[in-house]
Amino acid sequence: MSEKVALITGVLGQDGKHLSDLLISKDYKVYGMVHKKINPNDVRLTRLDPAVQLVEGDLTDTGSLVRVIDSARPSEIYNLAAQSFVGSSFSQPELTCEVTGLGVLRMLESIRMLKLDSSVKFYQASSSEMFGKVLEVPQKESTPFYPRSPYGVAKSFGHQLCVNYRESYGIFASCGILFNHEGPYRGYEFVTRKISRAVARISLGIQDHVELGNLDSRRDWGYAGDYVEAMWLMLQQEKPDDFVISTGEVTSVREFLQLALESASLEPDVERYYIFDSKMVRPAEVDLLQGDSTKAYRVLNWKPKTSIRELVEIMVQNDLAIEKRSLV
Repeated sequence: MSEKVALITGVLGQDGKHLSDLLISKDYKVYGMVHKKINPNDVRLTRLDPAVQLVEGDLTDTGSLVRVIDSARPSEIYNLAAQSFVGSSFSQPELTCEVTGLGVLRMLESIRMLKLDSSVKFYQASSSEMFGKVLEVPQKESTPFYPRSPYGVAKSFGHQLCVNYRESYGIFASCGILFNHEGPYRGYEFVTRKISRAVARISLGIQDHVELGNLDSRRDWGYAGDYVEAMWLMLQQEKPDDFVISTGEVTSVREFLQLALESASLEPDVERYYIFDSKMVRPAEVDLLQGDSTKAYRVLNWKPKTSIRELVEIMVQNDLAIEKRSLV
């Protein structure tokens, strides 16, 4: 049996770390695409398994993508790279569309140009942000998109391209419409990590409050470690398809903060620790996202393993450990 080879774009991100660990545990040879040479002391690099082979590529440059794919000759490609912070997509809309949207086109065209249509399975990281101003609750694969940010628009473009290339050229392109998924490798700019870090620092007496925007926004939050398994399962199917990946449960930002305070053995009094920051309010808000993963349960036999309380506990305890080390 020949060795399976995977190429992961965005390997330095949260999902890239979890996915590369999963694939290596399954005896894959894993290539991780990075945008440029990086500092060898970059924490994102040091946490990667040494077995991951890093290659340079750029989603804004088709030529570099062709070279990377031709060199690695992967049987599976996981396109996780993106300008993925929704807030930044309003201040950097052109960059977001170039990378998050057109980057998908360049990946698909590279596969086609190399005539790998029939030998490569392609995974596209779609997003619940495509649903935006939701037209039904919960959201499933057939729910119409109504994105409310340049990020959501760019993800919608990439998603529809995969559908088009699948139908036009027979490329095995599956899209995972992943709802919010978090964990200890989440970037500090995301609200969940902002909360877990702030609560850890409050617990240790380093700071006394956390600045947040709208506490009433509600999200379907899951654990990234669970969700990458669904990505892998999508590419093990005989036919490509699209799947919503979610927990089906909704938690508000306020409730997430309360759980975080409890995890740090603090009084879950949100008003005591919360300060409203108007800069964190977006021009167009998404108030509610709740996924229906019935299709993934049925076809992939996938279900989330980690509860929201367990997820928050993982994140807070991780940040407590990090902040304690910084005090030494």
